[in-house]
Amino acid sequence: MKIKLFVLVIVGLIGGASANEPGFTPLFDGKTLAGWEGNESVFRVKEGAIVAGSNTDKITHNEFLASREEFGDFELRLKARLVGKGQNAGVQFRSQRIPNHFEMIGYQCDMGTMQGRPIWGTLYDESRRRKFLAEPDAQKLTEALEAGDWNDLTIRCEGPRVQIWVNDLQTVDYTEPDSDIPRRGRFGLQIHGGEPAEAAYKDIRIKKLGD
Repeated sequence: MKIKLFVLVIVGLIGGASANEPGFTPLFDGKTLAGWEGNESVFRVKEGAIVAGSNTDKITHNEFLASREEFGDFELRLKARLVGKGQNAGVQFRSQRIPNHFEMIGYQCDMGTMQGRPIWGTLYDESRRRKFLAEPDAQKLTEALEAGDWNDLTIRCEGPRVQIWVNDLQTVDYTEPDSDIPRRGRFGLQIHGGEPAEAAYKDIRIKKLGD
């Protein structure tokens, strides 16, 4: 029994957050930026997380660490944290890099605050329509958030439908009306340009849905 328990503990440590989630595989090994590309003077690995930005220096412009692989229908799960004066970051999905530019274009699960209200789990259209496509109830979101600490994000895309959860609160259930909007693309971890801030992402894992 002791040997069996020891083996289970070791498997759990190696598998991380995906160990008890059938069908999920890690997108981040917790040690390196393998499988990702971006400005490594901005993005680094620290204490098992991908960390971007600075608590002391202003950030010149938006920066993204992009997945090398593209995905169609999926469920993405991760933990995210945002601290500092500059309260803006996010997770891109079904996105692409804009050639010869620092921006990405596509959907974003937003993080942070804007005009005194939280925008965690809000669906934003980065560098395309440049607007919020769906927003949660601000009061419910405030109650669900762990301010300045780790929050669980879940992003699920099936065909034109996009769903987002922050911790146990569903913030978005959106169906894309424009059939020309791509349903496949890359992920991107963002730190927004502006005041000093530090965004961190960890336990990143994915389950592919369908083909």
